[in-house]
Amino acid sequence: MTRNISVEGLDQIPIEKQRIELVERKCLGHPDSLADGIAESISRALSRSYLEECGSVLHHNTDQGEVVAGESLPKFGGGTITKPIYFLISGRATKTFNGINIPADAIAVEAARDYIKSILPAINMDRDIIVDCRMGKGSTDLQDVFRSCEGMVPRANDTSFGVGHAPFSEAESIVRGVSAFIDGTLRPKYPVIGQDCKIMCLRDGDAITLTIAMAFVDRYCSGIAEYIEQKNFLTEQIAAVAKQFTKRSVNVAVNTADDLEGGSVFLTVSGTSAEMGDDGSVGRGNRANGLITPNRPMSMEATSGKNPINHIGKIYNLLATQVAQDCVAKVDGIEEMYVRMLSQIGYPIDQPHVASAQILTKPGVDISSVKPDIEAIIDEWLEKTPTITEKVIRGELSTF
Repeated sequence: MTRNISVEGLDQIPIEKQRIELVERKCLGHPDSLADGIAESISRALSRSYLEECGSVLHHNTDQGEVVAGESLPKFGGGTITKPIYFLISGRATKTFNGINIPADAIAVEAARDYIKSILPAINMDRDIIVDCRMGKGSTDLQDVFRSCEGMVPRANDTSFGVGHAPFSEAESIVRGVSAFIDGTLRPKYPVIGQDCKIMCLRDGDAITLTIAMAFVDRYCSGIAEYIEQKNFLTEQIAAVAKQFTKRSVNVAVNTADDLEGGSVFLTVSGTSAEMGDDGSVGRGNRANGLITPNRPMSMEATSGKNPINHIGKIYNLLATQVAQDCVAKVDGIEEMYVRMLSQIGYPIDQPHVASAQILTKPGVDISSVKPDIEAIIDEWLEKTPTITEKVIRGELSTF
């Protein structure tokens, strides 16, 4: 099988040599990430249920969802949520198949509630949230495309594209590393740290500034003095971790909007700003690699919640990232690599309209010397495109 694979050299200033670089990540409790996580958890739950009841994953897309902020009265020592956070589940799902009724709405609500509870342990699930499911049935023509996938390579249900790049820059690695440190090391030890955290990185030449908005959980903080003490401690801890990724100077600023004299600080009851004033939407936050990177090519697709069988908006964004990372790991001489994959609706997903790789080679390396190896890796990954589906359903690939 001959695939349309294009590998070309790229002539541009490497990211590390550009003066300004911006990188952002919205962590798991941010309203946009909550929307993404709920959408993806529902898709995985539906996929598992479809496999169990029907033997195959049926058509669904749950990438339409909203988090509507509630209202709260946080205070040191413990406040209250006065108006529940509203979670709207929409999108499409298969609800009957070969005479089998599938409780898709109930599955979706249960998956959403389980996910919210796992991310926001400080929230009262009975009083402080409302989960409303308004999923419809799938479009007939897209269901027909989906059904034709059975027993063969799935056919793309959209004309769309996915984007990936590698390797990560120092700034990108710092943001990912700091996020993992906050979630995996700091928060388990210090429950005062809420799940809502946004990390914004500016690299200006060799000076890196991390501006971090971090929710504090009010019940674990006795007053403004302890808040200041905790904030200073966390700032030092995060700076130490960030410096492990770079020799450049690093400055960390946490909750820069605080008015300490006036007592106005980022204090929450539940650990998320969704309890008061901040709404969220699927696809408005991190891209499939977990970052928002305006210096790099990006897709605007909402990866989370799309079905993992033939929705290119999900599969090609994940696949393009895997391809780029694999090529950089296996092929010497690549300084930067950008991958774009475009589908045509109705065509097999392992035969994209084009799989394009743009390579910035290291000094002294000619593109012709690395091109054959890169083409072979891309072709190999396209051959095993369905493995992306399996990893997504098992929760082995993050979509945001």
